[in-house]
Amino acid sequence: MLSQRVNIKPEMIKWARKRARFTQEELAQKSTFKKLPEWEEGKLKPTLKQLEQFSRKVHLPIGYLFGSKPPEEKLPITDFRTLPDNKYERPSLELLDTIHACLLRRDWYKEFALREQLKPFDFIGSTKTSIPPEEIANQIARTINYSVPLRTECKSKEESFRFFRSKVEKVGIMVMVSGIVRNNTNRKLNPNEFRGFALADHYAPLIFINGVDSTAAKIFTLAHELAHLWLGNNGVSNVELRNDQADNEVEIWCNKVAAELLVPKKELEDKIRIGEPYQKSISRLSLDFKVSTLVILRRLLDTGFLERIDFESLWDSEINKIRNRETSGGGDFYANTLSRVGRTFASALISSTLENNTLYRDAFGLLDISSTQQFNKLAGEID
Repeated sequence: MLSQRVNIKPEMIKWARKRARFTQEELAQKSTFKKLPEWEEGKLKPTLKQLEQFSRKVHLPIGYLFGSKPPEEKLPITDFRTLPDNKYERPSLELLDTIHACLLRRDWYKEFALREQLKPFDFIGSTKTSIPPEEIANQIARTINYSVPLRTECKSKEESFRFFRSKVEKVGIMVMVSGIVRNNTNRKLNPNEFRGFALADHYAPLIFINGVDSTAAKIFTLAHELAHLWLGNNGVSNVELRNDQADNEVEIWCNKVAAELLVPKKELEDKIRIGEPYQKSISRLSLDFKVSTLVILRRLLDTGFLERIDFESLWDSEINKIRNRETSGGGDFYANTLSRVGRTFASALISSTLENNTLYRDAFGLLDISSTQQFNKLAGEID
C-alpha cells in the first residue's frame, strides 16, 4: 500500500530549508530527502512521515509547513548589531532559539523573584547615553565590587573571566554562557553573527554570552552587556572595536563603558612605559589587565597614546594572530549545564523545584536535562 502524500505548497518546503541554512544539495544527499528537489518544484509531494523527518531536520514545528505563505520572523528583541562584512538577511535559527530559551528562563525567574518578594534592581535602566561613559563604568565597578587590583590576582584570562562573571552573578544578574543551542552539540552558535545579548528586567536581568568566542572576547562582551543593562536595553550585540559606528550611538557608548570598566584610563596611564616598543607594550598590558590585545589597542588609541595609522597596522597584525584562537568544546556535562544556564538561575530553579513550587517536568525543560538523576546530580554541583 502506497503511503499517502501530503498536499503542501512547494514554497513552504523551500522556505523551511533556507531558514535552516541548508542547501538543496546538502539535504538531497541524504536518502530520506533525495526527492527534495522534486518537492520544491512541486513535481512530487512528500509523505507525512517524510514531512515529519524534514521538520525535525530543519528545526521547525510541522504545523508551520501547512501554512499558505512563510511567516515573517524577526528578532524578539532589539538588534544593535552592525555587521558590514557578515550581514545576515535574517537571524539564524540558532540565534532565535537561544533568545527564546533565555526569554523563557527570564520569565520563570521573574515569577520566582516576585513570589519570593525579592527587591527590584534599581540600576536597570538607570542611565542614558548622554551620561559620560566613565561615570557609568565607575558605577558598575562599585555595584559589582570589581577593580583592577582584584583582577591582578587572577593568573590567566580564563580565571579572570570566571572572577568577573562571579562578581556579576553575586549581585543577582543571571549570566549564561554557551556555544551551542540549549544542549545540542550539533547546533553551534556563530560569533560572527552575534557576541551576546542582554535582557533588561528589574527583577530578572539576564546576560547571554556566545561561548564560542575567545575568553578575552567574552570578558569584553560581559562588560558591554552590563552597559546595556544600565541603559535598560533588551538587545543583541556584535561588538565592533575597530571603527566607531557613527550610525549606532548605543553600541559606541556601551563599548566606551566596557573599555573604561576593564581598562580604566588612570590605571592605563600609570602602566604606560614611554619608549617601549608597541608590540611589547600591547602584550604586557593585555596580561596586566587580563583583556584582549584588541581592547588594549583601542584604549591606547582612545587615550591618545597611539596614532590612528599605527593603530590600523597593529590591529591587522593582532587579528592575524587571533585567527587560531581557542575554541570551546567537550568537558563535564554538569559543569557545562551550569555554565549554559548560570548559577543564579540554576540555584533558584533547583530550590523552587525541591520546595514543590515548580514541577520537575518544567525544571527539566528549563535546565535542558531529561531525568531526576541528572537533576539531583546538578543540584549537588551547586555550592
